[in-house]
Amino acid sequence: MQRSQIHENDKNNCIWTFCEVVMISKRIIPCLDVRDGKLTKGIKFKGNIDIGDPVEAAREYYEQGADEIVFYDITASSDQRDIMIDVVRRVAETIFIPFSVGGGIRNLEDMRRVIGAGAEKVSVNSAAVIEPAIISQGARAFGSQCVVLGMDVKKVDVCSRTPSGYEIVIEGGRKFTGLDALWWAKEAQSLGAGEICLNSIDADGMQDGYELDLTALISENVHIPVIASGGAGKPEHLAKVLNRGKADAALIASMVHYRAYTIREIKTYLGEQGIQTRMLW
Repeated sequence: MQRSQIHENDKNNCIWTFCEVVMISKRIIPCLDVRDGKLTKGIKFKGNIDIGDPVEAAREYYEQGADEIVFYDITASSDQRDIMIDVVRRVAETIFIPFSVGGGIRNLEDMRRVIGAGAEKVSVNSAAVIEPAIISQGARAFGSQCVVLGMDVKKVDVCSRTPSGYEIVIEGGRKFTGLDALWWAKEAQSLGAGEICLNSIDADGMQDGYELDLTALISENVHIPVIASGGAGKPEHLAKVLNRGKADAALIASMVHYRAYTIREIKTYLGEQGIQTRMLW
């Protein structure tokens, strides 16, 4: 075998090895809730306080090794306001990892504006419940990989309307819909959603751990990636939701906003537990 052929085979093997690592890596995604252009944080969607500048926070998390970043304009839907395009543009100029934007996205033109301003993905939540066709419209226009279904979920009694025991809540946790969470996840997948960001309202901001039963339920019943959200307080919580909850990624907020941990510290811990994450940046 010629030297050039050996080199080419080594190169191909390296490519395949790299692809395998990327495919199995779990993602760590800081979540930045934005209200009136400021970074904010609350508990169970209530009592929000302003804690900083979202663009500067995005820069810090990017430099710490975040895999992606999620931005939510938490009152855009309930206030019927326009999307925060100025923040999107500033973020796109500052960080060089994928980021998604949710809140106030009501139609295809809103999606176009957000992606045109620099976001890689758009997250639809309330608007998708009101008009599910927005999912398929977005998938056809930009590709399923750009369309994230945001699900805000609350544990309820099991009944004929909500056989999974989990109900979809919209408008920033203000309005119960009567939709069963498992049914909605499957329906959104069939409409073309490329990913689900699954947030437990009961666990949100509590820092006591993710809702593992909910996360496993959805993860086991759809074939698109599921991002677990709500409840992260320490690295052990991420390990549990990525293993037992079978999530593909974990959203974090309070534990990094209040500087209890850095993203590198979280990823180092996960690596010690045998969970693969991206460690080079």
